[in-house]
Amino acid sequence: MDSASIKEGMLFLTQTGVGILGNASLLCLYNFHLITGHMLKPTDLILSQLVLANSLVLFSKGIPHTMTAFGLQFVLGDTGCRLVFYLHRVSRGVSLSTTCLLSGFQAIKLSPDFSRWMELRMRSPKSIGFCCFLCWILHLLLNSTVPLRMCGPQNSTNSSRKIRNFGFCHVCILGKLINAMLIFILSSIDAMHLGIMVWASGSMVLVLHKHKKRVQHIHSNRLSPGPSPEARATSTVLVLVSMFVSFYTLSSTLTLYVSVVESGRWLVHFSVFAASCFPAFSPLVLISRHPHFLVSLWFWGSKRTFL
Repeated sequence: MDSASIKEGMLFLTQTGVGILGNASLLCLYNFHLITGHMLKPTDLILSQLVLANSLVLFSKGIPHTMTAFGLQFVLGDTGCRLVFYLHRVSRGVSLSTTCLLSGFQAIKLSPDFSRWMELRMRSPKSIGFCCFLCWILHLLLNSTVPLRMCGPQNSTNSSRKIRNFGFCHVCILGKLINAMLIFILSSIDAMHLGIMVWASGSMVLVLHKHKKRVQHIHSNRLSPGPSPEARATSTVLVLVSMFVSFYTLSSTLTLYVSVVESGRWLVHFSVFAASCFPAFSPLVLISRHPHFLVSLWFWGSKRTFL
């Protein structure tokens, strides 16, 4: 194994380790609140699904690519390759839809023009849970053709269809027309999600800007108070959406290029690294924006130690 492979493996290992540790910590916190009977906010329900989806992305893509970078053989075989890649596509899509749901929910929450009925419905845990359930159903159905197009490395040489290498798995190009239709459908749905995120983010920025101008004269002659909880929550959502759109655009562009043009190993690995940046580093944003998280986690750990 050469030095380049070692560097790539260490990079994937660090990224995957940081992401799994951060997401696992957040899942522990949310589950601790559920077990102890704490009332979760609607945004916490959405964030818990986002954390779960990001964890599955890292497990289904980060770990196999880390093994491949270190030169280890992927032991799940052809069936395992299909299932793992299908899980990655579904969890990646759920992460996209959940981020879109989070930004849309926060925009509705801030908007003064929305009806009281709609606001109450969006605050209902049952409504939020139903929206989260629909996210999973949507992407389970949309990616149902993924297992049919994937094959493990041991079967790639026996296939008569055109093969593209995605690291530990290979995708079989079913035909130019079918491949173009699949790319168009999936890309259109992704573009719709991104458009909603951009619209919601713009709406939140405008509402916050108007609110800041409206109250600016009130605090002109005294010390300005700290930001409100709504402003802090909105800024967190905006940071998450900005991260997602940036990394998603970069990874999608690289993945499309790799799918169309035969590329080297380094470009395939870089596209995987870019796709895993949001699942790996978004927990750090959530933890840093919620200082009480560390206190809750410490209290939970201390309680388990003394029991």
